[in-house]
Amino acid sequence: MKYDVIVIGGGHAGIEAALASARMGMRTLMITILAEQIGAASCNPAIGGLAKGHLVKEIDALGGQMGLTTDKTGIQFRILNASKGPAVRGSRAQIDMDRYRIYMRTIVLGTPNLEVRQEMVEKILTKGDEAIGVRTSLGNIYHAKKIIITTGTFLRGLIHIGEIRQEAGRAGEFASNALSDSLKELGLTLGRLKTGTCARIDAKTIDFSKMEIQPGDEEPIPFSFRTDRENFHPTQLPCYITYTNEQTHQIIESNFHRAPLFTGQIEGVGPRYCPSIEDKVYRFRDKERHHIFVEPQTLEATEYYINGMSTSLPPDVQLEMIRSVKGLENAEVVRYGYAIEYDYVDPTQLKHTLETKEIKNLYCAGQINGTTGYEEAAAQGLMAGINASLAIKGEEPLILGRDEAYIGVLIDDLVTKGTKEPYRMFTSRAEFRLLLREDNADLRLMPYGHKLGLIDEDSYAKMMRKREQIQKGLKVLEERHLTPTKETLAFLDEMGEEKITDKTTLKNVAARSSFTIEKLEKLLPELKEFSKEAKEQILIEAKYDQYIKKQQEQIERMHRLMDIKIPKDLDIDAISGLSNEVKEKLKKFRPPTLFAASQISGITPAAIEILQIYIKMKEKGKV
Repeated sequence: MKYDVIVIGGGHAGIEAALASARMGMRTLMITILAEQIGAASCNPAIGGLAKGHLVKEIDALGGQMGLTTDKTGIQFRILNASKGPAVRGSRAQIDMDRYRIYMRTIVLGTPNLEVRQEMVEKILTKGDEAIGVRTSLGNIYHAKKIIITTGTFLRGLIHIGEIRQEAGRAGEFASNALSDSLKELGLTLGRLKTGTCARIDAKTIDFSKMEIQPGDEEPIPFSFRTDRENFHPTQLPCYITYTNEQTHQIIESNFHRAPLFTGQIEGVGPRYCPSIEDKVYRFRDKERHHIFVEPQTLEATEYYINGMSTSLPPDVQLEMIRSVKGLENAEVVRYGYAIEYDYVDPTQLKHTLETKEIKNLYCAGQINGTTGYEEAAAQGLMAGINASLAIKGEEPLILGRDEAYIGVLIDDLVTKGTKEPYRMFTSRAEFRLLLREDNADLRLMPYGHKLGLIDEDSYAKMMRKREQIQKGLKVLEERHLTPTKETLAFLDEMGEEKITDKTTLKNVAARSSFTIEKLEKLLPELKEFSKEAKEQILIEAKYDQYIKKQQEQIERMHRLMDIKIPKDLDIDAISGLSNEVKEKLKKFRPPTLFAASQISGITPAAIEILQIYIKMKEKGKV
């Protein structure tokens, strides 16, 4: 059987890859081990968070599915860091894990051009240096022009619960061992990583009265720009906060000798920024307590996920440490926590399109590239699906710059720097985060999504109206002035604003930290007809005007560097002044531009300057 695109895996990366390629007109096949697990949330029952929320908004602006499904199945919506600047705020939603999975599977099975097979891929078929198809454990062979691997934690997946080890890609599901061997045979370098999950507790056995309640936002904001914000009124359930204590830590410490993390049983490197509870207790002995977030898994709230207690300790130790926590004294465990080790592909072997450098037509997306998190996976899946489809159509790839999207930062970090531990997105990774806010992801990326055919006309028109309103509002703020007349001073005093002493633009007044949308409407009554989203953008742009201009200047400098291409035939060894380490990295990664070279870990500004001089000399024939 012949397809345009085959997607291996039905997780968050696989879904976005398959939907994107099918919606772009490609005959697509998704092959997954269990069809009912398409869209399963393997770990925590939440989507988004700090920086991760940015990714979901960007996925949505490009025409992906994650934000829409979250809005349909979310059971609590919150803006994290709401009191801080807009660049570091993050949307987060608790999801009904069951409904999310069912909704996603329904979307996948109902999408034209997309077929699903419940099988396990064992081998990538090649002809020369090109991938041409796959062979499954049932002996079936499927051919395709492009193949996208999105296997998550399933490649030689090994679960650890105390001394017990089980070959599995997720609790109760087969591991994929043969595919790992096939990738090695193709010459790809594989590494080993580790992640983990927490126990799930029977809701009947939790005393919530002993915990701090954490409600959702009173006015929840949907994830998707395509969801009607005015009529968004989801049923919201509270989460709860409790804490570990000295007794909890003593129980864990006294069982370090039974922890796979410390006995040498686990070989893979775990996520630095989301460590297991035993790792936290070991590394932060001075901490008297650690947060535990008690989160409902479904709308029925029959099970709760104890976020912050990821562990691979034996079952008896897990139960003892859980019961030492306030409110969980009588807890009964429905599902024990576990750690899982799995193979991943060194992402420096990939192009920015996520196609492998050595094997044409073969793409990797998601945790197979060394990332952790649903959002990072979905972002890569979407881009792999888009670029595979564009390549089939003979069109230029979509490669987002670091100045355009967090997705651009994510992929650029992976393919130029690689990773030795599970990679997680943070706002601090984005140099231009003031420009790459959650709230303007539609303005930044929806034109791409519309051009690709992934964003419908109505959504695109809505975004364009918002853009026009923002431009109009900012223009008026810049052109109109206030002078310190009696009427003006009285007007400012009435709004609770400080007086002005000189003629000033309305933009300078709106830039004050005390200024709100309500005050903006009094300053410019004509804005009352604008959308709430447009008014929010006008206020943000006014407040951060000077900082935004500085970042735009940085981007212009970066673009000048990007324009300087590094010749493919450049003899790196012949460049004097570069250290051996820099030369080795340049030869290994072969960056196409000076900017790409500057993003490689260990390549100094001085090395970039030497490269720039050498390239200019080469162009003039002086070397």
